[in-house]
Amino acid sequence: MKKQSNIRWAALSLILLFSFTVQAQSLKEYFSNEGTNALFLGIDFTLNKVIDDANANVTDIRDRQYNGLNDLVVNEPKKYDLKEAFHRSSDVDHDLGIMNDRNVKSNADAIKSTSTSDFHRLKEADIQSLVSGIDFKGKKGLGILMVSEAMGKGEKAIAMWVAFVDMNNKKVLLTDRIEGKVGMGFGFRNYWATGIKNVLDQIKKSKYKEWKAKAGA
Repeated sequence: MKKQSNIRWAALSLILLFSFTVQAQSLKEYFSNEGTNALFLGIDFTLNKVIDDANANVTDIRDRQYNGLNDLVVNEPKKYDLKEAFHRSSDVDHDLGIMNDRNVKSNADAIKSTSTSDFHRLKEADIQSLVSGIDFKGKKGLGILMVSEAMGKGEKAIAMWVAFVDMNNKKVLLTDRIEGKVGMGFGFRNYWATGIKNVLDQIKKSKYKEWKAKAGA
């Protein structure tokens, strides 16, 4: 019995090691080859807090503005250049359906906040928990997901997590938090979109290089 138990443990260890190696290789391959694509899944706003904005219309934010921001990113590629940000040699494929479905089901009553601590409340474990609860609708391979943590009026910035996920097993392979300063923009969508553009600019200029080093590429 003891021998059989040891064999089972050894087999399980090999499976786990193989799984980790495959995940590491897929991320390393992505950063090693600019021709390797990943599916851009858009921005998940289900954990987002809008801080110190007394006039915010939370129902409108949930029903229109969140997915309006997602649409803006993919419909204006010259301004929100995913290809340049993620250093790809060709256009980045996208599918916003999963995130858009999730966003419109957000709890509108939980969107507003008057606590500045909500601007930096999430940890890496929270991003993994969120990803574990996503139904990827049978999609496989590497996905890129952005998770909005907070929109701070006082900070004049949006806090976002960028996550590279293995959609096969819902594992976060790499995630990083970025704060994007906002600029001039009329209306909720256009105002916060400037912060998203700033996040993409940071990825292009410095974050991508950091992530590439972490991936061992």
